[in-house]
Amino acid sequence: MLSLSARFGKDLPNINGGLVWRVFADRPDETGAFKMLREDRGATPNIVLPPGNYVVHVALGLVSAVRTVNLKAETDRESFLLPAGGLRLEGRVGSSKIPQNQISFAIYKGSQFDGRERAPIVPNVAAGDILMLPEGTYYIVSNYGDANSVVRSDIRVQASKLTDVTITHRAAVITLKLVSDKGGEALANTAWSVINPGGDVIKESVGAFPKVVLSEGDYRAIAKYEGKVFERSFNVVNGVDGEVEVLAR
Repeated sequence: MLSLSARFGKDLPNINGGLVWRVFADRPDETGAFKMLREDRGATPNIVLPPGNYVVHVALGLVSAVRTVNLKAETDRESFLLPAGGLRLEGRVGSSKIPQNQISFAIYKGSQFDGRERAPIVPNVAAGDILMLPEGTYYIVSNYGDANSVVRSDIRVQASKLTDVTITHRAAVITLKLVSDKGGEALANTAWSVINPGGDVIKESVGAFPKVVLSEGDYRAIAKYEGKVFERSFNVVNGVDGEVEVLAR
């Protein structure tokens, strides 16, 4: 019998949940694949197998370990070290929590100041989810909305600990309206562009009431309607959601 357990480190606590154990044959079959013989999601499984050589793989989130074991007639007790820590993220504007469906997080290995381009190890983490990562340094890229409210933060994950990180955005939700008269009905099928003082296009959309999340600062809204162009400058204040009306005249 194979008796398995895992802990966060040599002098750290046992891991009591979230583990996925897989036992494979130690030699590939005729197709070249290593056949999986057992799978267990218990914290301390006891797996009955005939004597022989096996490959044991255990995973906790993105942390894993693998070992070849030689199982004899008596019970073989194998303990694995998984230096994993938990990461839980949320976003805020001022004291207000950003709704989960409006914010996303990407996790990268190392520091944002390393100067190396790399792909994210996790491209899209939902706010409030707990992600298990190997102990170490990471940086987070947080996007509030789909325009220009982007925040980068370096964080440290420690084995056996849950790290709660709050990312603070300085932004607001702006609703754009093209109207014939001040306070009037919004005109449908309006093509919108939002540009910054440097002339860069921050967001484009089509509709009567498009909403856009913008970081604080100065902008210009350009509305195209029935072959005519109308525009207005406006300012975004951190945490102050509002409407920007552009007069079609």
